[in-house]
Formats: sequence, structure tokens, C-alpha cells
Amino acid sequence: MKVIFLKDVKGKGKKGDVKNVADGYAHNFLIKNGLAIEATSGNIKSLDNQKKKEQQAAKQELEEAKKLKEEMEQLTVELQAKSGEGGRLFGSITSKQIAAELKKTHQIKVDKRKILLDDAIRSLGVTKVPVKLHQDVTATLNVHVSEEK
Repeated sequence: MKVIFLKDVKGKGKKGDVKNVADGYAHNFLIKNGLAIEATSGNIKSLDNQKKKEQQAAKQELEEAKKLKEEMEQLTVELQAKSGEGGRLFGSITSKQIAAELKKTHQIKVDKRKILLDDAIRSLGVTKVPVKLHQDVTATLNVHVSEEK
């Protein structure tokens, strides 16, 4: 019997796959537990339409990420911190602080986990920080740390 998987089933198929399985397995386990539906022509058409919608949404998400990248690369985030001799900071600037300042001054909300800071910023000056906006799009944000008065 041909079925369309609605969820990933270990060893059998991934969500959206159309596969041939034993009738008993299909009726008694997959369909009964909501893991698959029978692959009728109507169900296959609706699966194709759903895949097209998902592709369209993914394409639009990528376009938005590219626009945001262009906007972010023009910006400089200004942060202030106390520092000692040689421009060394007391403490450090973290990705959480960068994300909060970006939201406060430029109204751009970015998850702090998307800011790819290898190590916290511990010195004064401008630092280029990569920000992952999409799996294919990474922007470079300028972070300027100046001395707090």
C-alpha cells in the first residue's frame, strides 16, 4: 500500500515521502497513529501544493534576510564600557548586549544566539561581528566600543 508520511518514522521514511509499505503496517500502525495517510491522487496533489507553499515561504524568507543584511552592514552599534590601561575593558561586551542595543537604537530584533561572537569583546574600538540571519546569509555588523565617562 502506498502511503504519504506525515511525520518522520525511523527506518521507514521522512515527512512528505511517498512509499510503499505492507498493508497491515499501514493500517494498524502508520494510519492509526497519525504518522501517514493513504496516497490517493487528492492527497498527493495537496502534498504538492503544500510543498510549493513551503518553497515560496523559504524563498521569501531568504529575500528578507538579504535585505536585512544590506541594512545591517551600513549600521554601527555604539556601546560604552568602563576601561582601564591600554583600552582594556573591565568586564566584556557580550552578544546579549549587542542584540539589546541593536533592538533599542535601530529597531532590529536579532536573537543573541545568531550573533557569532567567538569570544566576548574585551577592548575599545571597532570590531566586526558576524551575524547569521539565514542559513545562507551572514551579515557583518560593526560594533564600536567607546570609553564610558
